[in-house]
Amino acid sequence: MAVPLYQTSGFVFKDPDVFADSMSTPDASFVYTRHNNPTVRSLELAVADLEAGAAGLATSSGMGAINAVLQAHVRSGDHIVAQRRLYGGAHAALHELSDRFGVGLTLISGDDVDELREALRPETKLLYLETMSNPSAYVSDIPALAAMARAHGVITVVDNTFATPMLFQPLEHGADISIHSVTKYLGGHSDVIGGVAVFADAAVHKHVWHTASELGVTADPFAAWLTLRGLQTLPLRMRRHCENAEFIATRLIDHPAVTAVSWPGFASHPSHERASKLLSGYGGTFSFDLAGGRAAGRAFVTALQLAHLAPSLGGIETVVMHSASISHRKLNAEELKAAGIGEGTIRISVGIEHPQDLWADLEQALNRAAALP
Repeated sequence: MAVPLYQTSGFVFKDPDVFADSMSTPDASFVYTRHNNPTVRSLELAVADLEAGAAGLATSSGMGAINAVLQAHVRSGDHIVAQRRLYGGAHAALHELSDRFGVGLTLISGDDVDELREALRPETKLLYLETMSNPSAYVSDIPALAAMARAHGVITVVDNTFATPMLFQPLEHGADISIHSVTKYLGGHSDVIGGVAVFADAAVHKHVWHTASELGVTADPFAAWLTLRGLQTLPLRMRRHCENAEFIATRLIDHPAVTAVSWPGFASHPSHERASKLLSGYGGTFSFDLAGGRAAGRAFVTALQLAHLAPSLGGIETVVMHSASISHRKLNAEELKAAGIGEGTIRISVGIEHPQDLWADLEQALNRAAALP
C-alpha cells in the first residue's frame, strides 16, 4: 500500500563484476545511495511519469537539481541564455557561473523569439526558463522559445516548480529538461527538502546523473519517501491552491493598501493570454505590491496571525515573504526592477485554509500597513 523506505547507505554484492558495473550507470543494480536507491528511484519514476519524461533524477534540494543540470552542460567559454524574471537562487547560480567560471550569460524577456535568436551564439549550450516566474507568476512563451533553441542545438531547461505537472508539462511543449523543487508543491507539507529533474532523453539523464553523483547532491531516501507521500494528494491540493489564490487575488486588488496584483488570472497581467492558453490553472503563488514600500511590507508581514512569514512555499499553509529583502536580496536595484520586484512587493503562496479565514487575516494586516503615517 506504500512505497518502502530503504534507509540504507549501500547494498551488498556477491559478484564483483556486477558491483563494478552498477557504479557507472543510473539504472543498474542498486549499489550506493549517492548513486541510486529503490525509494529514490520510485520518486524519480513517479515524477517522470507525471511529466511524460524518459527518466528522472532526484536531488537533495531544488538548487541541487538546478546546479547539477547547469554544471553538467556548461564549461568555461560556453554561453547560457536565461529569462530575466527568475527565482533569486537560480539568478545567483547563473551569475556564479558567469562571474567565477567564465560562462557567458545573456538575459532575455521570455516573450520574443527574435530576441532569443539574436541572443544565441555558436557557444550557447542552454536556454533557462521558468513556467511561472518567481514571484510575479510571469509565463514565458515556452513552446516558441524551445522550438527556436532546438533548431540551434540548444537544450531548453524549464523550472516547473510553481506550475507542477498538474498545470503544465514542459517536455510536451518542447523543453528538454523540467526541474522542480519538491520542497514546494510536490512534497506539499513543509517537511522535506528536495529537488528533481525530468529528462526527455535518457542519454541526457545519464550525463547529468554522473555530474549529480560527483557533486553529491542526490536525494536522501527519507526525503524521497516523504515526497512520494505528498504526491498522492497533489491534484487535490493544487485545485484548492488555485481556487484560494483566485479568491484572495480578487480581494487584494480592491484594497487601498495594494497598488498592483501580479496574478496571471487577471486580464491585466502581462502574460494572461499565454497563461490561459498553456496552463490548466493559474497557480497558487503570485505577488502584490504595497503602496508604502518596505515599511508597509514590514508592517504587513508582522501583523499576520494565520498566514506565516517563512522562507519557502507550496505547503498546505499560506506563506508570505518580502521579495526584495529575502528571496531576491542578492539582486541590485536594476536587477530587481528587471525581475518585476519593487520595494513593496510581497510574494504570497496561498494555502488550503478556509478562504474566508485567510482573507480576514490578510485584510487586518493590510489595514495595519495602510495605517502607517
